[in-house]
Amino acid sequence: MKTLLVTGGAGFIGTNFVRLTLDKYPQYKVVVVDKLTYAANRDSLPEGIDFVEGDICDAELMDQLIRDCDIVVHFAAESHNDNSLANPRPFLDTNVIGTYTILEAVRRHHKRLHHISTDEVFGDLELDDPNRFTETTAYNPSSPYSSTKAASDHLVRAWIRSFGIQATISNCSNNYGPYQHIEKFIPRQITNILSGLPAKLYGTGEQVRDWIHVDDHNTAVHLILEKGTIGDTYIIGADNDHINNKQVIEMICEMMGGTFEHVADRPGHDMRYAMDSTKLRTKLGWKPQYTDSMREGLAQTIAWYRDNENWWRDQKDAIEKAYAARGH
Repeated sequence: MKTLLVTGGAGFIGTNFVRLTLDKYPQYKVVVVDKLTYAANRDSLPEGIDFVEGDICDAELMDQLIRDCDIVVHFAAESHNDNSLANPRPFLDTNVIGTYTILEAVRRHHKRLHHISTDEVFGDLELDDPNRFTETTAYNPSSPYSSTKAASDHLVRAWIRSFGIQATISNCSNNYGPYQHIEKFIPRQITNILSGLPAKLYGTGEQVRDWIHVDDHNTAVHLILEKGTIGDTYIIGADNDHINNKQVIEMICEMMGGTFEHVADRPGHDMRYAMDSTKLRTKLGWKPQYTDSMREGLAQTIAWYRDNENWWRDQKDAIEKAYAARGH
């Protein structure tokens, strides 16, 4: 049995990765390290893991944890664009210094690393641009969040080339699914409707994201761990880049019997993300489970938030007040 260290494992994608691992990959013992910032939730994690509350910028802690594991899957990141516009500093600390700290421990102890990144490092595409992001697309980040994730990717590649660490990288499109913090786009709309409030749409809602269910993302990560080529980058996307934000909200409202209203747009709001996951699909044989124009995945996600109101209800008023203060 190999020990899998999951950084940021109490966050949205990390929690679902841990649950998927325990359910379908019994060859791993799972250790989670998480700082338990506002977007993480210790109660989201299942039994059967070792949990360490700690900061990935803590060099002594990370050296100890990485020394005692076989593989590091690095999810930990500050990831909310609005928050990065209000206060960029935590994004520099976690996404840049934290990744550097992990890389140095991986280098000292000769461990395998998989680094989780985002499509936002590529910037955005025009709505009428037929192209998609590939593994060779030039980086063009547009927010403090995406620029610090771009920096972390560059650090990983530099450590691969300069020091020969055993690492891979994946850039994934926007995730949705259970356990996602309710400040995020899809769970905010679902929990608004469940609370008797209208869903909220930034601007005209023309922005396009290649939405992917979190389980499809995490299945791809496990496939990269199993079959990926050391030093390579893999794009993960679900080919949902034909659906704009307005259509997503309309779909949610239709499925839940809700309504929506427009709010002021986010500054510098990227227009379109589109991912070309051909390499992952052809070389590693990956295929997403949720492909039916998001409807199946959204239905599963709506049901989870409806059935787990105790997980999100206490945060709801504070989140909506914070949005209202920003005019959203």
